[in-house]
Amino acid sequence: YIAGPNGEVDCNVGDPDIDFAALFAQFYTAVMGRKTFLATLQQGGNGAIPGLDIVVFSRTLRPADYPAVSIVGGDPAEAIRSLKAIPGKDIWLFGGGDLFRTLLEAGLVDTVEAAVVPVLLGAGIPLLPSPAPRTGLSLSKHRLDPKSGIVLLEYTVGQRACVVPMAGSRPPFTASGRDHTGIARRARSQRPFPPRARPRRWPGRAGAGAARPLPRRRRPGRCRESQQRLQRRLARGRLL
Repeated sequence: YIAGPNGEVDCNVGDPDIDFAALFAQFYTAVMGRKTFLATLQQGGNGAIPGLDIVVFSRTLRPADYPAVSIVGGDPAEAIRSLKAIPGKDIWLFGGGDLFRTLLEAGLVDTVEAAVVPVLLGAGIPLLPSPAPRTGLSLSKHRLDPKSGIVLLEYTVGQRACVVPMAGSRPPFTASGRDHTGIARRARSQRPFPPRARPRRWPGRAGAGAARPLPRRRRPGRCRESQQRLQRRLARGRLL
């Protein structure tokens, strides 16, 4: 989780050894969603971070109400592609989970840096909300702070996982080729007939291989008649 159930961040343990000035110097722009931006305003200030250009993706916030940041109401993927085309430092995805999922599906996330904080949460806001594509990660760096117990992990984003069809099998994809999560799924093979509706082949007078229908089932009336006879025999004591 990246926060508590109500968005609280009091579970984050402070780490005095983290150099935030050096951390901010790696980026020139920080992007975030509306919920993350409003959460930063509750901590005080106007949402600006010294030395960084702040871009907030929202369709409801008005740019005139927040002049310290840039409010973008268009497609986040197109905006990030334009920012990545500018040479220079990296772009910091400050939050939140919905924006992370959108950019991950678009293939615009290159690195995932996660901090494991020694606090157990029974519920909270996930780092990557569902439905989301299954994506492989490769560990590139890690660091442990023995004072706070925080483990910093840095991963390189790999390719999405997909189901590889077996040789000689039917086409594994549906009409669209992918499901709602973007993962290639193998469709279940369906029989052309129900198991009892298929005719059997019997050699007979009509010739070898003639189609013969399945035998009829016993009529329901006979079943009820047999049950009535059994009850009468039990009443007479014949089965005791």
